[in-house]
Amino acid sequence: MKMIKKKLFSDEPVEIGPESGYDNYIMAIESSCDETACAIVKNGREVIANVVASQIKTHAQFGGVIPEIAAREHMDSINIVIEEAFKQAKENAGINPEDITAFAGTVGPGLVGCLLVGLNAAKTLALVYDKPFIGVNHLNAHLCGNYLDTDLKPPFMALLVSGGHTQIIDVKSYSEQHIIGETIDDAVGEAYDKVARLIGLPYPGGPKLDKMAQEGNPHAYKLPEAKVDKFDFSFSGLKTAVLRLVKSFDGKELPVKDICASFQECVSSTLVKKVKRALEESGYNQVIIAGGVAANSEIRKKIFALSEEGYNVFAPPMKYCTDNAAMVASCAYFNTNTFDDINVEVFSRVK
Repeated sequence: MKMIKKKLFSDEPVEIGPESGYDNYIMAIESSCDETACAIVKNGREVIANVVASQIKTHAQFGGVIPEIAAREHMDSINIVIEEAFKQAKENAGINPEDITAFAGTVGPGLVGCLLVGLNAAKTLALVYDKPFIGVNHLNAHLCGNYLDTDLKPPFMALLVSGGHTQIIDVKSYSEQHIIGETIDDAVGEAYDKVARLIGLPYPGGPKLDKMAQEGNPHAYKLPEAKVDKFDFSFSGLKTAVLRLVKSFDGKELPVKDICASFQECVSSTLVKKVKRALEESGYNQVIIAGGVAANSEIRKKIFALSEEGYNVFAPPMKYCTDNAAMVASCAYFNTNTFDDINVEVFSRVK
């Protein structure tokens, strides 16, 4: 299906998507949490410019993201990342602002104050240059990160793992997707961060837990796998089991590396087991992983091991796993379930 959009100040049609017949250059802005990002992507796959300003150091002192502080940091960084993206595009491909086909911004889910900064910047650019505006769902964008620098096409099974979401998604086409399983409590990233705090690891806990796990024994402690519907997940009980394990040492030195490795083994095995079952029932031969937790070493290792069973496995490079604007631009190009109204409002949770 062609994605037909209108220029904001005229009735001139603009075709965007794989069937447009000409090169599309989409500039996108992402600001859903604590990264201020801007990117320009050609035809949904070729990254022309990619800029990310991280706030990790700012929030580390608080042990987590403070929404009000994050929004102010976005305001300080937004013009800088936009200017740098235009600069890279000019240097890398001779692309000027007038050459942009459309402007896109993340609509949600995310932190409302943060989303507003990036979305309003994207809307302003669309108005200034009289180009179409495209609002993008952050979760769909993570899936589209797998289209960058690859020839991946649907259908495929997707495992989306992030700080706020854990889902198995049947991607039938660029525009048709169905969630067939998800967490009923904690998301994977949330579970990682909570367990990291339990054992005294500093923010951001997930990546640090992953690093410690690589030096531990994954079979040191048998941790429970929740019994829920066949494609759903639950990690709340696992978190509680780790808490009890920690308390059992009663002031003695914790075997942190072994606890991390055992926790990670339980999580990664549970995820991949259910993804494999979904693949078997769907008949698909392609599977992808997406989201910030897709950077986790053990989860990636187990997902890629499915290639030994004949599946084609895709995962974004590390720089496209965490929040970035290149994935948003790709989503604006490929996914027809986007928002074309410049008056679209942000949302904090999935509707």
